Amino acid sequence: MPDLEKSLTSAYFIDSDHPEVKKLAQKIVAGKSLPRDKAQSLYLYVRDHFRYDPFHIVFNKENFTASSLIKYDSGMCIHKAIVLAALARAVGIPSQLGFCDVKNHLSTPKMSQVFKSDTYNFHGYVLLYLGGEWLKATPAFNKELCEKLGVDPLEFDGLSDSIFQECDRGQKKFMEYLKDYGAFNDLPFDLMVKTLVESYPHLFSEGKLNI
Repeated sequence: MPDLEKSLTSAYFIDSDHPEVKKLAQKIVAGKSLPRDKAQSLYLYVRDHFRYDPFHIVFNKENFTASSLIKYDSGMCIHKAIVLAALARAVGIPSQLGFCDVKNHLSTPKMSQVFKSDTYNFHGYVLLYLGGEWLKATPAFNKELCEKLGVDPLEFDGLSDSIFQECDRGQKKFMEYLKDYGAFNDLPFDLMVKTLVESYPHLFSEGKLNI
């Protein structure tokens, strides 16, 4: 069970006490009073404001802090999870980061070509403490991308887990989770890099990703 106190505390990557993070969080939840309503607003903002982009990643620690990431309009799943976790903490909602390996049955040709796999390891999501329980929320895929892929955007109601779209609109299998790494108070940077290097060595050897 994640520690509630640590789940509210600013950290290196989830730097929820950064002035710009706090300012953005308050702007997004303006007019909202209930934690569940705030969480929904934050989720939708991160899901749709930051386009999903797994192709432009620089693996240095500074580029993975929430205060750095909110300056951009796109990011991969881990980036988006960090931002949501930080915004949640900034408005008093305990948050954690979760990671898992997923199989994407509708992987785009570009992703399959680049990653040489339809399994994507260390996929990021967020755990939010609402109503006395931990709920999983996955803001990775923005609404525009989902429309292109023919799947409904993943919603979050603050009452139950929002993990993945199991099928597309034609009931063709879309995603499945293969392995869960557990919950973390902050981004386990070294574990992330180790997992990705071992999973996709060609990307690093070919210089497509930089550490």
